[in-house]
Amino acid sequence: MSFYENFLSETHKMFRQTAKRFALDEIRPNAHAWEEAGEFPRDLYKKAADAGILGVGFPEELGGSGGGPMAGVMVIEGLMHGGSTGVAAGLGSLGIGLPPVVQSEDERLIDEFARPALAGDKICGLAITEPNTGSDVAGVTTRAELDGDEYVVSGAKMFITSGVRADFLTTLVRTAEDKHGGLSFLVVETDREGVTLSEPLAKHGWWASDTAEIGFDEVRVPKENLVGSEGGGFVTLMRNFQNERLALAAYGVATAELAYEESMKYVKEREAFGRPIVGFQVTRHKLVDMHTRITAAKTFLYQVASRMEAGEYIVKEVSMAKNIAAELAVDVCYEAVQLHGGMGYMRESLVERLSRDARLLPIGGGTQEIMKEIIAKQMGI
Repeated sequence: MSFYENFLSETHKMFRQTAKRFALDEIRPNAHAWEEAGEFPRDLYKKAADAGILGVGFPEELGGSGGGPMAGVMVIEGLMHGGSTGVAAGLGSLGIGLPPVVQSEDERLIDEFARPALAGDKICGLAITEPNTGSDVAGVTTRAELDGDEYVVSGAKMFITSGVRADFLTTLVRTAEDKHGGLSFLVVETDREGVTLSEPLAKHGWWASDTAEIGFDEVRVPKENLVGSEGGGFVTLMRNFQNERLALAAYGVATAELAYEESMKYVKEREAFGRPIVGFQVTRHKLVDMHTRITAAKTFLYQVASRMEAGEYIVKEVSMAKNIAAELAVDVCYEAVQLHGGMGYMRESLVERLSRDARLLPIGGGTQEIMKEIIAKQMGI
């Protein structure tokens, strides 16, 4: 047993095993076809909910499966055995869209949106990024003006995971001019008049995850759809980012580990100059470097998740974990493709897909450069 497993309880391991079994049964046999199609069947949400995967990290009394940040890491680890980050991320979009709703403790919002999403009956997305606003979330310009008992929402969102077929979006809007204090969250149903959803955006990776641009043209939303208090959106978002960045770190480590495992299998089977290529020193050293960095990153990831599970708010360490894992995934996938040679460049190859998927990790949820600025601030420099 690897020593980083000491961070895990039997319950954590059960979550991972459940997700892995689901991935191998439901995702892996279909991953290539779903990637090529650019989507996976909607009923997969219901299957994942019934398996207890969608609800991990959410209270059981709301229809969730319980567990905390470490359980979420375990589910990502397990789902990645399906071989498609796009499918895993699509299924997991409620993990970033629902927490503000649940934390609001608004029973109406929870009953109308959170419970159906946790049951797999509705698809939830988080709408933050805009065409001209990415890492600078305080620059959000989508406006929500109160008109009687309704907010009138106008603006646009970009790169929204699950946005093409989301039933509702937890949407960051500007309700006042104050840069930070003027931001609020609204739940916006996508079938409201004035909401337009684009065709799936053509991406470099994560093909099976539908990603959309969303338009809001004077969309009328009842003020009861306000999540928490008006002006409380920025603080809520900063806390939400912690969970999202931990998840992205988990995707990074899991991506690297899967690419490494595929490489180990390939170099033992592939022969060159009359012997398996694992017999060459350069090959062994690449594998040693992969394994060493994965072990270090995974240990740090588990430590960070454990501290979050204990209730610590560790901005610096989460940002570090995301950067370490993102860089690891990109580097390991590069070497995995190299070890596979021409086959690593073929779309039928898992490492080819992983190498494309990995490239998002230094960008999504706050770029690598933004993470460094956050770390520097926490260091006092």
